[in-house]
Parts: sequence; C-alpha cells; structure tokens
Amino acid sequence: MRILSLLLLTLFIATGCCSQKKVDMTSTQIEYSAHSRGYFKSILVENKSVSVTSKRDASPVKSNIDDAKWNKIVDAFSKVNLDSLSTLKAPTDKRTYDGAAIGNLKIIQNQKTYETQGFDNGFPPKEIEKLVNLLVDFAKE
Repeated sequence: MRILSLLLLTLFIATGCCSQKKVDMTSTQIEYSAHSRGYFKSILVENKSVSVTSKRDASPVKSNIDDAKWNKIVDAFSKVNLDSLSTLKAPTDKRTYDGAAIGNLKIIQNQKTYETQGFDNGFPPKEIEKLVNLLVDFAKE
C-alpha cells in the first residue's frame, strides 16, 4: 500500500511540475501603436498574423508569423499581468516635449480591453518591454 501511495504521489507531483499553463491566444488581439506629429506606426498581431501600418490612412501590410516567433510572443504575453497594464509607469518622459513618439499597447482578450498609458516609443515599461520589442521587430522587416 505504501508503494502504491508513493507512486501515485510521485506521479501527481511530476505531472503538476511538467505541465505548464498554455495561453490561448486564438481570441486575443495585441496592438502596438506609436504616433507623433510626423510619425505613425501601428502593429496588430492576432492569431499568427501581423498587420503593419506605417502611415496614416495607408493600407496595412499583412503577413503570417512563423511558429518560432509566435512562440516567443506567446511566452512574452503569458508574463504580462493584464490587470495592471493601465497602471504601468513609463521609464522616460521624452514624449511630453516631442522628444519621442507616444507609444501605446492595447490588448483585447475575451471581449475585454486592456490598455497602457502613453509611454515613449522605444522605451516601454520594463514589465512589457520584451513583448513590445517583439512587436516592433515586425515593423523593421
């Protein structure tokens, strides 16, 4: 009986440690935008595709995201606390005197919208820095 109990306990602990909670991103939209008087960029990621708009009133350029990059986005997204997104503080203040474009991250998940306060483009809050940098990489390609 002890051996059976030990085996069951070991199995229970092993499956608990090995199984990681996968984030379901099929109904999630992530949008990063940056704008100022002379600059505009919008990047929309949803369901393994990305749309990049580089000018106001321009048509977005849509492309698919490969699995390796998608997994990086899912991993970075899983580390973001959506409920605290609106309270994140920007590390710099260049946008207040036109020293940088105003960046903004908006996430729509399960018909609920989470949005950051404005921050300097290129200097996102530390908590979302990895995710924002992955999104900005699409605009460089």
